[in-house]
Amino acid sequence: MKVIINKQEHELATGATLADAIAALEARPPFAAAVNTAFVPKTQYDLQPLHEGDRVEIISPVTGG
Repeated sequence: MKVIINKQEHELATGATLADAIAALEARPPFAAAVNTAFVPKTQYDLQPLHEGDRVEIISPVTGG
């Protein structure tokens, strides 16, 4: 299935979870994740199913002044 991760289309297996999307992007902590603009707690990444066309955002904090 096709999902959008950080504004780029990715192909994931049917039944993929948010954890699979994070692995596909090789994201390194710290980061926050959202599916279709809804924040998902870290404890739910393995449980959050993805569907065709979902939009995933993986956001790293920015430091500085």
